Amino acid sequence: MKHFFSGSALALCIGIGLLPLSTNTFAANSWDKLQPDRDEVIASLNVVELLKRHHYSKPPLDDARSVIIYDSYLKLLDPSRSYFMASDIAEFDKWKTQFDDFLKSGDLNAGFTIYKRYLDRVKARLDFALAELNKGVDKIDFTAKETLLIDRKDAPWLKSTAELNDLWRKRVKDEVLRQKIAGKDSKQIQETLIKRYKNQLARLDQTRAEDIFQAYINTFAMSYDPHTNYLSPDNAENFDINMSLSLEGIGAVLQSDNDQVKVVRLVPAGPADKTKMVAPADKIIGVAQGNKEMVDVVGWRLDEVVKLIRGPKGTVVRLEVIPASNAPNDQTSKIVPITREAVKLEDQAVKKSVLNLKQDGKDYKLGVIEIPAFYLDFKAFRAGDPDYKSTTRDVKKLLTELQKDKVDGVVIDLRNNGGGSLQEATELTSLFIDKGPTVLVRNADGRVDVLEDENPGAFYKGPMVLLVNRLSASASEIFAGAMQDYHRALIIGGQTFGKGTVQTIQPLNHGELKLTLAKFYRVSGQSTQHQGVLPDIDYPSIIDTKEIGESALPEAMPWDTIKPAIKPAVDPFKPYITQLKSEHDARSAKDAEFVFIRDKLALAQKLMDEKTVSLNEVERRAQHTDIEAKQLAMENIRRKAKGEEPLKELKKEDEDAIAAEPDKTKPEDDAYLSEAGRILLDYLKLNTAVAKH
Repeated sequence: MKHFFSGSALALCIGIGLLPLSTNTFAANSWDKLQPDRDEVIASLNVVELLKRHHYSKPPLDDARSVIIYDSYLKLLDPSRSYFMASDIAEFDKWKTQFDDFLKSGDLNAGFTIYKRYLDRVKARLDFALAELNKGVDKIDFTAKETLLIDRKDAPWLKSTAELNDLWRKRVKDEVLRQKIAGKDSKQIQETLIKRYKNQLARLDQTRAEDIFQAYINTFAMSYDPHTNYLSPDNAENFDINMSLSLEGIGAVLQSDNDQVKVVRLVPAGPADKTKMVAPADKIIGVAQGNKEMVDVVGWRLDEVVKLIRGPKGTVVRLEVIPASNAPNDQTSKIVPITREAVKLEDQAVKKSVLNLKQDGKDYKLGVIEIPAFYLDFKAFRAGDPDYKSTTRDVKKLLTELQKDKVDGVVIDLRNNGGGSLQEATELTSLFIDKGPTVLVRNADGRVDVLEDENPGAFYKGPMVLLVNRLSASASEIFAGAMQDYHRALIIGGQTFGKGTVQTIQPLNHGELKLTLAKFYRVSGQSTQHQGVLPDIDYPSIIDTKEIGESALPEAMPWDTIKPAIKPAVDPFKPYITQLKSEHDARSAKDAEFVFIRDKLALAQKLMDEKTVSLNEVERRAQHTDIEAKQLAMENIRRKAKGEEPLKELKKEDEDAIAAEPDKTKPEDDAYLSEAGRILLDYLKLNTAVAKH
């Protein structure tokens, strides 16, 4: 077995494919004769055996697991319950508790039957949508008082072709209306949507038995946990690139999201991150090579979108992106040109700055150390290069420089740090504690390995806070958890990602299996899994934690505890937490940035809670105008507080924005960073006052 520590933590959900969309056609299709071959049958039996022997949880493959597999498979294929009919589900229900028996015996027929029925339904739906569009976009009545249920995950399965036709008539109408409001004319809309649906139809005919096998077996594997995946031979060959696109790509972790591709995380200092135009939870709907025509990728499989985005170093790929900040029904997109390149180690290197703050009439200097990733130059390290780069060595050097500057304390910025080297997380912890355990790794057999700092003496003993957010993951969580458990630093910001498991890759006769075989635990005995690290003082999250994070993934393994590795010590922060929160709340209530983020989150949540959408153009445009007015008002309140000119309308980003100067704001201009510094100063003041008293 070759071990894979998921350092980038947000492991790509290679959940194969939401192929295009389908209803009642059982005429001969290209996929009717697709069947599993002998290699696939053997591979499925191997997966069953490997999961039984080596998965961390070792849950039984029984009727209860069968129900999970069945429900997950239907959700993978038809998450919006828009293709299968109630009669299909009634037919499939007879297998609901039999998938365990099928898998143990190597019988893949049920999985293939369901998938092929899905393809039949998809084809019928696409044919219907095209027929509707061919009647002419201008003939659609947008004056009727109609609504469309957009959150259909719990909707009943439709009973007839007539019901499906009505749903899809409304879906086509909604698609057209979204494009109209986004500024497209009738001709553009008709051409775009007809081309999209025809492309999806063509892709149906390209379905291979391998596609069905991967979808089915991967659903089985992911019923154990979201980071246990079956990788087909094609995906196994390109696993590292498919994982993060960071070799010669754009530096982004992607995931399937219904019929679109969602950005999960940006690699710090990667090509996409550098544009400042792509953010987590953004949707990619188009990909173009250089100046060539934009290819609509709605309905494409994730692995195929990855292939389009990947390309030679130095070439340009243009992405058509719907920002996550848009209202749920706002299809306004932007074009983001990205020059593909490998993410360089020096781009991810630790950086320092000095945060100058005035508090209670006094001037203070705080050192800021930004850690984008936990890195170690293995090649230079193994070659014996005395100047090899590593996170710990670089932090140690910067701490020395900051101490010479006589800083009053240190803020370590772990925001968006997706992890990296486990060794470095342990080594970095050793700079701040006397000695002792740093992280525990519990294996599937219950054995607990303790990683430990055996060198007595802390390198830095001064006051410190850690700044984290939802995208601080894996190694970041191990380090932050240790700092919290040793009461070495106040943790400030948002709940971290919650990826606390270890994966391994096991080659099969056909493809590979990535499976979870261990779990990380903090020295306090708490797992970092699912819950992540909870900050001592919360900030409002810029990212919707229901969309991004371990807890947002299906079948995520639970948070739990084991025996602690250290005895609880007196927490020096505990007596002051209530007052620190109170002072933070008072400041943030007046801070333009905090107010803006809270208002923005409240508006986004309100919009996300809406389950239906109007198909009446006047009502829809009024809603769109109202949302834009609220967003503009929020932006202008923020700008006014900063002494900036208000905007007359929300700025639309365009391709020219890529040439803009990089962000050169001072650390004092980062509201979250500045507030972390002020919380540290509050603590120093309270602690000093008590000591004097």
